[in-house]
Amino acid sequence: MAPGKSALQIKAASAAAALEDAGLTWKDVDAVYDSGDASSFPGLGIQEYFDLHPRITDTTAVGGSSFEFHAGHARDAIRAGRANVALITYGSTARSQAFAIGTGTGAIGGAKDPASNMEIPWGQTLISNYGMVANRHMHQYGTTSEQLAEISVTTRAHAMRNPDAVRAMTDLRFRDIGEITVEDVVNGRMIADPLHRLECCMISDGGGAVVIASEEVAKSTRKKPVWILGAGEGIGFVDNKNDITISGAAQSGLAAFGEAGLSPDQMDVAMIYDSFTITVLTCLEDLGFCKKGEGGAFVEGGRLRWDRLGAPALNTDGGGLFSNHPGMRGIFLLIEAVRQLRGESTSQREGAKYAVAHGNGGRLGAVHAGGTIILGN
Repeated sequence: MAPGKSALQIKAASAAAALEDAGLTWKDVDAVYDSGDASSFPGLGIQEYFDLHPRITDTTAVGGSSFEFHAGHARDAIRAGRANVALITYGSTARSQAFAIGTGTGAIGGAKDPASNMEIPWGQTLISNYGMVANRHMHQYGTTSEQLAEISVTTRAHAMRNPDAVRAMTDLRFRDIGEITVEDVVNGRMIADPLHRLECCMISDGGGAVVIASEEVAKSTRKKPVWILGAGEGIGFVDNKNDITISGAAQSGLAAFGEAGLSPDQMDVAMIYDSFTITVLTCLEDLGFCKKGEGGAFVEGGRLRWDRLGAPALNTDGGGLFSNHPGMRGIFLLIEAVRQLRGESTSQREGAKYAVAHGNGGRLGAVHAGGTIILGN
């Protein structure tokens, strides 16, 4: 939360903190990645505000996964010798502005947008898309509400170990702040059948920044670097051939793991975009952590907790469900993955060596984008 600050001010404060963390300065930045979250002119307003004159400006905007796309693009540009230090930022005042992220009918596209012409005129909301995917997954694979609830229970346990997450829930006036049970989730208020209140992300203010540097620059940074080992991008949309329970992760994950030369079962931590519980379940399947349709069994029994071995620790900062979700959460996945690999998380997975950060932008069950980054220490 950042009361009284604009989205641009949040971006600037986050960027300053990230550069300080790296032991770098504004003058070192020669590549800027901006999704247009705080300016009507993506890539322009931020440069003027930061007083930067970069060699590269990238304004890729694919919703919540924009920052995973940015990370891959920055890594490629640096590898090609076109830049040395890239800055990725995000800032939002969604809560202060009372932005109806999940319930507004015009959140994605407009009435004249071909991607929305079958949803917008009939009042289709963002959250109803996710409810539709969850219903289809249940019908097709026998997934239960209790299995989806396991994701909320796990991430809430992680949130309670994170003072920033507890503070956010307090500021947002969450009821009964503490760990929760499967019964608490499934007995809660229904928001979009079959998704309950505790399966839906919070709406907060917030922001973050990530610095990506060349190997030469990284030799002298303040903290030991974390390396980008693989990157992948994927786009999904509805047509007469597609299964709506399959996300863009099926494409992006294959590319990222392939480039890294690693497999999902080697990941110690998994930062998966959790706009809703069904987002996590489908992405875990599509990334290859389990077979399609077996996600429900995969998440049962708290096996994705930070202190359980045999499966990756999931969203150890509390995720978008219980830590922060200012509208586009992909940058926080990268930040928490880095913290894990540095040994700095509040729910630290012992000996964490590899992490996957997967962002989802747009809407499942409609046009959406998946971005996957594999990181190693």
